Formats: sequence, C-alpha cells, structure tokens
Amino acid sequence: MKTLLKNSSSRRSFLTTNAGLLLAAGVGFHHQAKAQQPDKPKSPNERLRVGSIGVRYQGTVITEKAQQYGDIVAFADVDRNVREQARSSFGSTPKIYENYKDMLEQANLDVVLIGAPDHWHVKMAADACRAGKDVYVEKPLSLTIDEGKFLRKVVEQTGQVLQVGSWQRSDSRFRQAIELIRAGRLGKLTHVDVVLGKNVQGGPFEQYKVPKTFNWDLWQGQTPDTAYIPERAHYYFRWWYEYSGGQMTDWGAHHLDIAQWGINSFPVEISGTATYPEVGPDSYNVAVDWNTRYKYANGVTMEVKDSGRNGIMFTGTEGRIFVNRGTLSGAPVEALKSNPLPRTDWNDYNFDNLDRPLRAGKLDAIINHMGNFFDCIQARKRPISDVESQHRSVTTCHLGNIAQRLGRPIRWDPDTESFPTDTEATALMSREQRKGFEII
Repeated sequence: MKTLLKNSSSRRSFLTTNAGLLLAAGVGFHHQAKAQQPDKPKSPNERLRVGSIGVRYQGTVITEKAQQYGDIVAFADVDRNVREQARSSFGSTPKIYENYKDMLEQANLDVVLIGAPDHWHVKMAADACRAGKDVYVEKPLSLTIDEGKFLRKVVEQTGQVLQVGSWQRSDSRFRQAIELIRAGRLGKLTHVDVVLGKNVQGGPFEQYKVPKTFNWDLWQGQTPDTAYIPERAHYYFRWWYEYSGGQMTDWGAHHLDIAQWGINSFPVEISGTATYPEVGPDSYNVAVDWNTRYKYANGVTMEVKDSGRNGIMFTGTEGRIFVNRGTLSGAPVEALKSNPLPRTDWNDYNFDNLDRPLRAGKLDAIINHMGNFFDCIQARKRPISDVESQHRSVTTCHLGNIAQRLGRPIRWDPDTESFPTDTEATALMSREQRKGFEII
C-alpha cells in the first residue's frame, strides 16, 4: 500500500500558556555516576548548564524553550550536519558530540534535554539520571511497558527531577477540562472518546548507502540492524513499530494522558481491532485502520479511534465537554460564566494519587511546561508530567497496541502492572535488544 507522505510536525508545536502546577513530596538524591558531578546552583538566580541530545525537529523546539532558563553548553546528535547546525544556531559556543555518552562524561552539565527518537528515550534518560543530571525527555516516555517500569525505578533511586514533554498538562484548556471533571460539573464521568488520527502509510522504500555524516548504527540503538532507508530515520521513525508505536503512542501520549488524568483510574480490560499493510520489510508497518476500547477499574469506558475530530470528549451523567488544542466547549464550560470554579489551595495535593479523594478547585498557575521543569529543579519537586504519571499514560497506549496486534481482548492488572494469565501478551511488554545497546 502506498500513500503520499505528509509532514505533520507542526502538530508537535510547543505551546506556552498559563496552567497549573503539581507539587509533590521531594525525594532523596543518590547519584550512580562515573561522569563529572556538577555543583548544583546555590540560588535561583544562577544559570543552569544545559546539554541537548537529538536536536532535529522537536529537539530544537525544547532547546529553544530551555534557553530561557539555562545556558546551552553542549549538543549530541548522530547526524553531524544536525549537530553543527545546532551549534551555529545557538551561538557557536556549545560543544558538540556524536555520542551522547561522551557528552555526559565530558561536559559539565546540570540538565539534559532529550529529543531523540522514541526507542532511545529510556536509555538516554536513565544514563543522564545516573550521571546526576535532571532530565527533560520528549514523549512518549518509553518504547515498551517494561522500559517505563525500569526508568521509574532509576528516577526513584537517583532522586533526579524528570519532566516528560507531554505539555498538554500545562495548557489552560486541558487543565480546565480536568478541573471541571474534578468539580463534578459533568456529574459522574461515564465515557471518554478520543480521536488520534490515521497512521501514515508508505513504501516500499529504496535502500541507500549510509551518508558519511550520519552514524546509522548508533541511531538504530537497541533496534534490529537493517539497511539504511532515509524514511526510517529523523521524523519518519514513528511509522515503524521497531522505533515507535504509530499514532497510539505519538498523539496518544498526549491525548490518552489527558483522558486518563480525567478518568482518574487505570484500565483493566482492553480490546482492539486493526488491519496492517501487506508490505515487505522496507515499508511503514503501523496499522492501516484501527480502533481500541478500554474499561477502567472505576467503571469508566474509553474508545480510541483513528478517524473523526482530533481531541477528547468527556461524557458524564450531567453533561459533556470536548477539548483539543484549539477548543474547550460544552454546556459545563459555558456555565463557568455564571458559576466559576472555586479556588482551592492545591499545594499539598498530589493530583495523580488515585487513593486520595477527588477535590474541586483551580490549580496554581505556572508559566509553561518547560518553566515548570526548571521551577521544580530549583525546588526539588516533582513536575507536572513526572515519570509515574507518564509511565502510566504511555502504558495505556502500549496496551492498545498490544490488544490490536493480538486481535483479541486482554486483561491488565494495574496494581502489579502485569497480564496475570496471558503469556502471549506478557511477551509484548518488552522487546529483544541489540547487543551493545541493552537498556535493562
């Protein structure tokens, strides 16, 4: 199956709008690093030293955002042209590296930004945390469920601040949608509909000789070694299951995160249907048409589709609201004009603690997602898109892909994070890792 390729990188634009701040208890610090350990800034006025890994597309966007709060002193990218361009764009003074490990060992850094492809997120984030760096890593957090569990443990052990680039949590529309649900303005939440969009299809693609400026072996990392095809690398990696999870993890890491935040529970039953392109190994291999259904432990149901109006529809017993990056609409939203939400002090409340009772109120304002990250570095607090919430959200994305690939319902135990009696599904919680690039 062949289709025209469409570059939709604009949908990953990084918005900066007022929203709320999640504060949680700080954790201790335990660094397991061979790399040079920088001194932490002694006051909020000191500039942090920032290194960025993977500086094409979204990596450039997050580096530009971080420049407001810290000094960009180093870049690492497997593409020489990309890293040299990045150095030129950011003042020509940062040091550049082909291998991010060299940057971690040689550069004097406080903060590491990760904009590399999905299959590198956990390995790079874990290595940076163990080197004593605070980390901003792009979404989706992980390539597999087991990877996310591993990184959560590393963050707990090292005490580093880790923010995931699921910036919709810091956007006023999505935040207000959650506030309305928490305040009971929809009554009892019963169902959520999410539309993510179609996966891109294409191929077969022509194999090429690897450019001299591009370290293809290092780019592949843990994934199987294959012939170089330009459509595997850079932006297009997201349409190969080897490196990503299609729209289920690409858009899903955003929208399913917000949906699950509103549902305030975890899925226990998942079913999905999908058709896959009848193509060879040199073609995009994500699903052509797909649909996934979830049942949550608290009884809420969710349907995730590939067609329709991109966004999230929350339905309750007394109303519904629709939210996406340009819209927050519905009768409960209109009612805010005459009946605004009360203000409540949330500073001692963990919004993601599912054992705590739901409370109504508005969340404290923050500048933007990157600003929240740097605020939390100084305060040694957990940021709004922390490792636990984002591991749980992308797990829901992975569960959808697993159900689709198996073509049958699966049962998930969110307490043990396992498939208790399903060995076939359990096998899909991890992937074989190429020798020399193992993560776990």
